[in-house]
Amino acid sequence: MLNIKNLSITFTNDFGTEAVHNACLQMHPGERLGLVGESGSGKTMLALAVCGLYPRADTHVTGEILFNGIDMLKCNPKQLREIRGKDIGMVFQEPMTSLNPLIKVGKQIEETLRLHTNLRKQRRRELALEAMNNVELPNPEQLYNKYPHQLSGGQRQRAMIASSIISGPKLLIADEPTTALDVTTQSQIITLLRRINENHGVGILFISHDLSVIQRLCDRVAVMHSGMIVEDASTKEVFDNPKAEYTKRLIAAIPTREKRRRHLHE
Repeated sequence: MLNIKNLSITFTNDFGTEAVHNACLQMHPGERLGLVGESGSGKTMLALAVCGLYPRADTHVTGEILFNGIDMLKCNPKQLREIRGKDIGMVFQEPMTSLNPLIKVGKQIEETLRLHTNLRKQRRRELALEAMNNVELPNPEQLYNKYPHQLSGGQRQRAMIASSIISGPKLLIADEPTTALDVTTQSQIITLLRRINENHGVGILFISHDLSVIQRLCDRVAVMHSGMIVEDASTKEVFDNPKAEYTKRLIAAIPTREKRRRHLHE
């Protein structure tokens, strides 16, 4: 489904800083792939490049990003909008930056249908309510007519997920979608993403700096460091037998019950 070949991204206006270096990554239909690394590792830039959202000005990009055989780097803006609207959905860390505060939630969830289909208004509303049900938003009929600020953080994130899956995408890119949430809500969102993957066959590229979150959701892990993918293996293999020194440090930094207990008594 997704085949990234020798991708390099350089910011030409920033002393030639290379955000991504010669990255190669493959993803199969329905797979849950975790892309992990610290801030500045290049993981978000790689994900943005997949759906053509990287900054075009002063950015030099080489390599290939093949999505269902189409090179995303060679698509024009109209083609990219079509693919993003139908086949690739995105969920970001803070939904308040993605949701328009002046437009009711239901209208925003059905926006993709308005832009990319000829469905009538009533049918779009029905599908929006169905999507809201699918992401377990309570009282969809009521929330449909509310504004983003009237929803909790977890509800806003669910609304963003509903908006991203309403068109039946093949790939969902989730960029740090649980970071701004409390632990309980974070766990609920992870469970929701797993259910969407299992019930609808949507492939998930889950981006995070937190390996413990990746472990709970993903089948496979790709580890990025300084713009390079330094490890790519099954989640079990990465945790049981990490190869790269950077991966070993990430795993060693995961808080355990024993570490938390010692910290509380210090």
